[in-house]
Amino acid sequence: MKIFYAIQGTGNGHLSRAEQLYPYLQKYGEVDFFLSGSNAQLNSPIPIKYRSKGISMQYKNTGGLDYSSIAKSISYKLYKEAKALPIDNYDLIINDFEFITSLSCSLKRKKSIQFGHQASFQSKLTPRAKSINPIGNLVLAHFVKSTSYLGLHFESYDDHIYNPIIKDEIVSANKVNDGHISVYLPQYTIAYLTPFLHAQSQLHFEVFTKEVTQVTISKNITYFPISNTVFTNSLIRCLGIITAGGFETPAEAMYLNKKLLSIPILNHFEQECNAEAMKKLGIKVLKKIDNNFGNHFTHWINQDNSVKISLTHSTQDIVEILMNNALK
Repeated sequence: MKIFYAIQGTGNGHLSRAEQLYPYLQKYGEVDFFLSGSNAQLNSPIPIKYRSKGISMQYKNTGGLDYSSIAKSISYKLYKEAKALPIDNYDLIINDFEFITSLSCSLKRKKSIQFGHQASFQSKLTPRAKSINPIGNLVLAHFVKSTSYLGLHFESYDDHIYNPIIKDEIVSANKVNDGHISVYLPQYTIAYLTPFLHAQSQLHFEVFTKEVTQVTISKNITYFPISNTVFTNSLIRCLGIITAGGFETPAEAMYLNKKLLSIPILNHFEQECNAEAMKKLGIKVLKKIDNNFGNHFTHWINQDNSVKISLTHSTQDIVEILMNNALK
């Protein structure tokens, strides 16, 4: 069997999940990956056969999406790439919320299964942000369409939604706590973030950012280049983590029962929905980093507010369910 796996590259989570799934998918056949978008910073070991700049996320340095820059990445070229994508050569198409593959399947009337976190939002039972955002709702519901769906989320809100896929190295890790705080906030620049972390001089921070190419130290902050391995190690050792409103990193933090502070990207509806789900679980969520951050941080660090999630299905279980659904 030939399997086409499309990855949305607007963040590192989709690519990290594909890495975890690859050995299990290989048991069913030959897998070719398509990576679309330019935001993923990981150097991935999986074989990426097709690439596209696709639609990429652009951020303002104060934590919000830059919609004008995002709009510039949308052009007729995406339609041409969709027409040229050789999906007819494959027996199975798995789509992790990637637009060009969805468009290609529509143009060529090819079946596909959407698999991943965004697929969970096909259910009305999945938590939504309280903010009114018709465009955000429209994107989650219709931006990427497939003929079937298998979703992942913090909890099983509906029949087709399963627990997160947690990396093997985290599942098998000996969890420790060396007292540092891990930080991954891709929406903020170093220049903006640094003064707020310097003010918390009693703690050490390990910050992961695309702005550095080597380890850099500034008082109580160590800046690391983006690295899946190094970040995973930091997460396993940390006292707590401050991250955006994505899915994979908060899921891993909760699996490890680490203290978690989420600051979703401003005006990013999916992340706001994730934040709503985290709030329901008891996770501390901030709208943004501003002059009140110090008070919020002190309250968070002094509270026993960690949340533990368990896995009812292993990665192998979920891949078996995925393949059974896809091959029906």
